[in-house]
Amino acid sequence: MSLYDLAKPALFALPPETAHLAVHRLLRAAQHTPAEGAVRRRYSVDDERLAVDRFGLSFDNPVGVAAGFDKNAEIPSVLTALGFGHVEIGAVTAERQSGNPRPRMFRLRDDEALINRMGFNNEGADRIGDRLDSEPLPDAPLGINIGKSKVTPLEEAADDYLYTYERVADAGDYFVVNVSSPNTPGLRSLQNRESLEEIFGTLQDAGASPLLVKLSPDLSGGAIEDALAVVDDLDLDGVIATNTTTERPDSLQSPEKAERGGLSGKPIEERATGMVRFIAERTDVPVIGVGGITDAEGAYAKIRAGASVVQLYTGLVYEGPGLARDINEGLVELLERDGFDSVDDAVGADL
Repeated sequence: MSLYDLAKPALFALPPETAHLAVHRLLRAAQHTPAEGAVRRRYSVDDERLAVDRFGLSFDNPVGVAAGFDKNAEIPSVLTALGFGHVEIGAVTAERQSGNPRPRMFRLRDDEALINRMGFNNEGADRIGDRLDSEPLPDAPLGINIGKSKVTPLEEAADDYLYTYERVADAGDYFVVNVSSPNTPGLRSLQNRESLEEIFGTLQDAGASPLLVKLSPDLSGGAIEDALAVVDDLDLDGVIATNTTTERPDSLQSPEKAERGGLSGKPIEERATGMVRFIAERTDVPVIGVGGITDAEGAYAKIRAGASVVQLYTGLVYEGPGLARDINEGLVELLERDGFDSVDDAVGADL
C-alpha cells in the first residue's frame, strides 16, 4: 500500500477543490528545495526508449500533465519531478477570473471521473506572466494553454488571446488555443472555421509557435474535419484531443452525474482514444491524446491510435503521485512485448 493509498480517504473526505488545493500547497512547498530532488529520484524513469521529439521539442517521456491541474504556473517544476515529461499550465486568460461559484468540482467515485465547471479561474495573464518570468522554469517542455476571458465578447476573442500570449510568450515551449472548454459561455462556438482562422492568424502574426488547438469530444465528425482543414491551411503544429464532455454516458453510476460541467476521467477514455484515431487518420500533424488515462495500457492505446504524447489530470486524483512513473515503466514493458524499439515506433501502430 502506497502513502497515497493511506492519505486518499482523508483527501476524499474533503470537497474536491479543497483537496486539490491542499495537494497543490504541499507540492509548492517542496518545489525548488531538496525535497524536489528526492521526489525526482523516486518517481523519474530514465529510459531512452520513452523519448519523443515533436514540435521541435524533446520529451524525455510521453506522459504529461494536462491543463487545469496547475492553472497559475505555481508548480511546474515539481510536477516534472513526479516523472512527467511535460507540463501544460493554464488555462490562462487576459483578465484575472474568479471562475464560477463553488461548489464547481465533483468526484464521481464509482466512475473514476470528475465533473468540473470551474470557469477558467486563474490569476490572469499579467500575474502569471510575471511568475513565469521570475521563477525557474521546469527542465521539460512547458505548454501554456490560453483561454478567452469571460468578459470579452466573442468578436474580440482574437485580441484577447493575443494579449495573453504576449504576456507568457517568453516562458512557453508550446502554446494551445483553448476553444473547447464547456464552462465559458459561447466559447465552443469559436471552433468554427472563420473564428479559428482569425484567432490563429493573429497569434501566428505575433510569432506564436509551436501552436496547437484543443478540440472538444462533442464535435461532430464534420466539425472535426472542418477544424482540421484550418489546422492544415494555417500550418498549425498540432492538435490536442480531447477536452471534457458535456454528455453523460449511460454507464455513469455516481449520483453526481447530474451536475453541470465537463466530464473527465474513465468514462470518456474510449471516446477520447477514438477521437485521437479519427484525427490522426486525417492529418499529419502530431496529436496529443487526453482523456481517461489511469494506467500504461490506456496511454499505450492512445499512442497506438496516433498520439505522439499523452496527458492526464483526473487519473492523478484517483491513482496518486506515482502515476507517471507507473505508466512509464508499464510503457517500457509494453514496447518490449510488442517488439517496438521506442515510443516513436509505436505511434499510430493501429492506424
